[in-house]
Amino acid sequence: MAVDYTVIVVYLAGMLAMGWWGMRRAKSKAEFLVAGRRLGPWMYSGTMAAIVLGGASTIGGVGLGYQYGLSGAWMVFTIGLGLLALSVFFSARIARLKVYTVSEMLDLRYGGRAGVISGVVMWAYTLMLAVTSTIAYATIFDVLFDLNRTVAIILGGSIVVAYSTLGGMWSITLTDMVQFVVKTIGVLLLLLPIAVVKAGGFSEMKAELPTEYFDPLGIGGETIFTYVLIYTFGMLIGQDIWQRVFTARSDKVARYGGTVAGTYCLIYAIAGAVIGTAAKVMYPKLPSADAAFATIVKDELPMGVRGLVLAAALAAVMSTSSGALIACATVANNDIWSRLRGVVKADAGDEPHDEVKGNRAFILVMGVGVIVIAIALNDVVQALTVAYNLLVGGLLVPILGGLLWRRGTAAGALAAVAAGGLSVVGLMWAYGILANEPVYYGLLTSLAVYVLVSLATKPTDAAVLAAWRERLAGRGAEEAEPEAPVAV
Repeated sequence: MAVDYTVIVVYLAGMLAMGWWGMRRAKSKAEFLVAGRRLGPWMYSGTMAAIVLGGASTIGGVGLGYQYGLSGAWMVFTIGLGLLALSVFFSARIARLKVYTVSEMLDLRYGGRAGVISGVVMWAYTLMLAVTSTIAYATIFDVLFDLNRTVAIILGGSIVVAYSTLGGMWSITLTDMVQFVVKTIGVLLLLLPIAVVKAGGFSEMKAELPTEYFDPLGIGGETIFTYVLIYTFGMLIGQDIWQRVFTARSDKVARYGGTVAGTYCLIYAIAGAVIGTAAKVMYPKLPSADAAFATIVKDELPMGVRGLVLAAALAAVMSTSSGALIACATVANNDIWSRLRGVVKADAGDEPHDEVKGNRAFILVMGVGVIVIAIALNDVVQALTVAYNLLVGGLLVPILGGLLWRRGTAAGALAAVAAGGLSVVGLMWAYGILANEPVYYGLLTSLAVYVLVSLATKPTDAAVLAAWRERLAGRGAEEAEPEAPVAV
């Protein structure tokens, strides 16, 4: 294992080195939070693919393939579909807004009254996403170094917190590009063909497994529909995804670069399901489907290659974890703390402060909190389900409504967030956290309340809508940022 250990250690050291480099680049709020809005198509595509394809997409995607066969691709496939929909239909408008958070977009659209409550919901979602990603380090480091759960979480989490705190989005962007390359080589170019060959090829896989393993809809129509609601729609409105859209240097980069990333996700989804199906042939009696990835890597790959593929899994977890962490800290600082701070000091005025230093402090604080919660939390599936249900049930309608329906009002948006969020919580209590009904009925409740309250209240002020249209057109949002080379 010495060669494998060397590969992993070099990889982790490289992540910290890029964090140090990013610290030298991030000299302003825009540079720190959105990489100066200067990413070109290649870097944008790679980092966007990295952020959405995390540990759940890699380890969990292989596990679903082990359990259901090729239809196990649907979870990651719906993530790719969501990214494609975001890129084709919404990313250009989002990029032209020149904001930092989803809540800032809601304030612009509805007149400055929807941000705080939406910020709290979005903060809870990004926090849980960061926590569940951080917990995944325990599985990977257990395979690598036989570390106990707490030490593994502290080790992996500390590295992500370190490079994220040092350089913000620039560090995360650079590390995500490396992670994207490592994932592509490790999973698509190495693990996929090796797994298929070790399983005897597709003909042997078909001979050994039941026919439902090769049914595209074998996982079940209701499950696929739920994946679409949670993951496809979740891609449209998550702060972690929008913050990457904000890094694009133009609306064309956001549209076409995101389309490339979404297509990559579809390929990655199929690859994970095929690897899991091959693992089922080789190891039909594994105690857990989620153990399929680690087992096939540990037992079937030669040294060096094994280290690279495990680095790919580590890269997948780190990219999602760092993206969720900076999103969580950005929302906490810009949407919650800054507003409360503004209320407290409304009469006394606000003294100048270093925005980069402030955002860096929030990443550090949130990062420590994420590690502590990850150590204490046991049921990650339930935590992530709660987060996604609240996100989709509470925020999907007011966000898409603001982008698509002129008649939507601030009162309608606030009512939709409250009604959808409370409905989801109540229905999870009634049906169970993992049930499908909470997100179904919560979303319908949010939609009905949004439409009814918006129609029953005074339309949004014409001046607010005019300013909104100006921002959507890319005017009125110029930022006083120094010129810098455009990242490819």
